[in-house]
Amino acid sequence: EATVSVLLLRACVALLASPIYLLSLLGIWEPFCRKIFFPFILDRIGVVHDKKSKKHKQELFRNLPEFRGPSGQLRLLEIGTGSGSNFQFYPAGCRVTCTDVNPNFQEGLSKNMKKNQHLHYEQFLVAAGEDLGQVPSGSVDAVVCTLVLCSVQSVSGTLREVLRVLRPGGAFYFLEHVAAEHSSWRYFWQQVYYPTWKLVFAGCCLTRELWKNLEEAKFSELKIQHISISMPWMPIEPHIVGYGVK
Repeated sequence: EATVSVLLLRACVALLASPIYLLSLLGIWEPFCRKIFFPFILDRIGVVHDKKSKKHKQELFRNLPEFRGPSGQLRLLEIGTGSGSNFQFYPAGCRVTCTDVNPNFQEGLSKNMKKNQHLHYEQFLVAAGEDLGQVPSGSVDAVVCTLVLCSVQSVSGTLREVLRVLRPGGAFYFLEHVAAEHSSWRYFWQQVYYPTWKLVFAGCCLTRELWKNLEEAKFSELKIQHISISMPWMPIEPHIVGYGVK
């Protein structure tokens, strides 16, 4: 229920971004965004976000080794790998399968793979989170997803796939930005930026209440923490971090 002031301010933001709306109308923006703009901008924002979230990620991934399979190996699947900024947090010998709906992160990805030779890289699949059909059911010990659930087509569909590919006792790790408190100014601005932000940043939704989707998914155990990772001038705040066990 967007208020009049939200709608007015949305129109102002859309006006400022009108060249992008025009390019989108002509079918030029999406391919350009996917191939060039999004990988470029994500790298820039990613550097800042990685610095700010480093201690949260170290804490989050600390117990990954506990989810090694019966063979003693840790088979990990990452959804929305992007350029691989999470590799540094994975334990040595971990067998990583990378997936991303956008195959245009090669440059950053190969840089991070070179940097993190303590891991075994199994394969790279171009796949959406809701459709991991190429991955057999119950075949991985851990699934990781950071700053991805904001832009999948279906959150519940993605979580269903996560639970399918995990072996019983396996874990799903997440760190995501979510909707702010409804009575806050931050939420007001999230609503204002929502349509333009979604267009410019490849489908990223600012107002998803992802903790609700996680609570509805069928995890036998779920740990969620609401945290703050301050990103100046960015509406992607607050965050949730944690893991769920199948």
